Amino acid sequence: MSKRMSDLETMVEKDKVYTLDEAIELVKKTSNVKFDASVEVHARLGTDPKKSDQQIRSTVILPHGTGKTKKVAAFVGEKDEKIAKEAGADLVCGEEEIKKIKDTGKVDFDIAVATPEMMPKLAVAAKVLGPKGIMPNPKTGTVDADVKKMVEEIKKGKAAFKNDDTSNIHQAIGKVSFDNSKLKENFEAFIDALKKNKPTTMKGIYIKALYLTSSMGPSVKVEIS
Repeated sequence: MSKRMSDLETMVEKDKVYTLDEAIELVKKTSNVKFDASVEVHARLGTDPKKSDQQIRSTVILPHGTGKTKKVAAFVGEKDEKIAKEAGADLVCGEEEIKKIKDTGKVDFDIAVATPEMMPKLAVAAKVLGPKGIMPNPKTGTVDADVKKMVEEIKKGKAAFKNDDTSNIHQAIGKVSFDNSKLKENFEAFIDALKKNKPTTMKGIYIKALYLTSSMGPSVKVEIS
């Protein structure tokens, strides 16, 4: 561990569980990097990641966004091109662009949405989009006939989250430069969405621990309300 990190960790009491307000304050205080660091929530769940019915995969609209502008590509038919553009899509794509992705293996966007009619056509690019985690999926609200709604929600701060192999979920909820109140509202929106996605089949404690951290900063344990 670097000296910088060791010094920062002394500011966080190891066994203390902080209130959300205290945790936000501390995360900001312990972020001393030269860029506007992201603030992230790490949730340790009691789910069994090996069971398919205990996989957590959902979305949340963060009231104040994550602080990162996402470049959105909309895969739509001709009739929806104008709607996608007006809703704020950065790229409006059709079969030509799908072929280009398949042939080059390259993408220049952060998130993709598609209308149901385009999904069979997009299948040829799944080997490129899938591993990058940007293949449109009805579960994450990125496949819908309502293009306007999909694009606008993403631009407003909609974020997809899912558990990893160790039953942890990591979600950015803003930047260190955000007002404390905005970070708090984003945190609460995320936790609310997480609670709503508790699998009906699981027994025991669902959310075992919550931590707040900044990019390259120490983690602060937050009380679970």
